[in-house]
Amino acid sequence: MADQGAEGLLSPFLRRQRISAVRPFLRGRVLDVGCGSGALAAYVDRADYVGIDPDPISIAAARNRYPGYTFIQQQSLKDSAFDTVAALAVIEHVPDPVAFLVSLKANLVKTPSARIVCTTPHPAMDWIHWAGSRIGLFSRSANDEHEDLLNRERLVETGRRAGLREANYRRFLAGANQVIAFAQDAQ
Repeated sequence: MADQGAEGLLSPFLRRQRISAVRPFLRGRVLDVGCGSGALAAYVDRADYVGIDPDPISIAAARNRYPGYTFIQQQSLKDSAFDTVAALAVIEHVPDPVAFLVSLKANLVKTPSARIVCTTPHPAMDWIHWAGSRIGLFSRSANDEHEDLLNRERLVETGRRAGLREANYRRFLAGANQVIAFAQDAQ
């Protein structure tokens, strides 16, 4: 699997926009789920960052690009506590978004300020993403691997079913993408 964030003419731009959307939420220890080549690491102190990704090529690129940072080739972590769990353009690729959020929640510290932050394409713009992926503007493999695109209402409901609540939401890139920050429900 290639680095999908670099596959396609506009993919590096999209990656930068996703990172800009999540930067206001980065606090404390950060777990970057689906870190790819590790671009988010540039905005987090190396002692506070862990990136995970199942793709060995992406992990090798991340380790090369950000020496001294922690990058692990696996799907998820267990028994680790983070203030922020970021998943940029990942939730649309998983077969069970509720189970995915539950697994991310297991990595949050149990404080009111802890957040899971996700970016995902908005389903209303799926046709643009599909067409752009066919002509080389966006990653074709990323588009082909989409399981489901969730709008705000479905994201909120998915979070609720995982024991999370919406703390912040906004669309960006002229509405083509969205960022949602989830907080834990009261224990």
